[in-house]
Amino acid sequence: MNIFKTFVLMALLTGLMVAIGGAIGDSTGAMIMLVIAIGMNFCSYWFSDSIVLKSYDAREVSDKDAPQLYGIVEKLAQNAKLPMPRVYIIDTEVPNAFATGRNPDNAAVAVTTGLMKTLDYNELSGVLGHELAHVKHRDILIGTIAASMAGVISMVADIVQWGAIFGTRSDDDDRGGIIGFLATVILAPIAASLIQLAVSRSREYDADKTGGEICGNPMYLANALEKIEYYAQRYAPMPQAGTATAHMFIINPLENSKKALKNLFSTHPDTDDRIAHLREQAREMHLLN
Repeated sequence: MNIFKTFVLMALLTGLMVAIGGAIGDSTGAMIMLVIAIGMNFCSYWFSDSIVLKSYDAREVSDKDAPQLYGIVEKLAQNAKLPMPRVYIIDTEVPNAFATGRNPDNAAVAVTTGLMKTLDYNELSGVLGHELAHVKHRDILIGTIAASMAGVISMVADIVQWGAIFGTRSDDDDRGGIIGFLATVILAPIAASLIQLAVSRSREYDADKTGGEICGNPMYLANALEKIEYYAQRYAPMPQAGTATAHMFIINPLENSKKALKNLFSTHPDTDDRIAHLREQAREMHLLN
């Protein structure tokens, strides 16, 4: 179901792009900017792993530097039938983790020192199983495509807006009038962002399920999410965290106790819902009464 939802959401993003293209008509400047935007997103896809790891000052570790962490990742990678990813540690007390890399052969997982202090062995296995599930599902590719489409839509909206300001746009009536203009400039970027967030949320449910299978017990991840959420609700957001990378973490590092419209504008599903799904999975696996 979540795979189907992701397909539908990606189709909606594509349809939104086509609709905007029809609204603005042929525009050499718009096409040039579209090519530039796509090129920038293409480059960020190829170099996204090194960019995000550097932005969080992540340091790579070996089995000698962090034997327990490295050993857990190695074991889980074997369970998932994945190549051994690179392992990184981020020095911050906020417990969190993410995976990056364009494919399983170029993957990396990163955890914070706070996560390693907060979780026990099994819970850490649950979190790392979730991150390896993202690698296995190639969610980084899907997220990058969704972000690229949303970025292009926002770029086109900016082009249309500036074109109107400087008078390069033809008669409003020729392009659907003021309503069409406002829809392109204001509503389309908002819709694109909401669809992108929905894609991210769908992939989280799938990663939770597969992560529970990889680590052997979904309750390991459920217990870990409960602890991470506790810290997320009571402490300041993770230092260095930004909106461009928030969707990568196992729990959004920018969210705190302010939950107004959280489900609509969040990169992640509600944590209580995720835990409920994992509990049900554990029951199906006869691991929980």
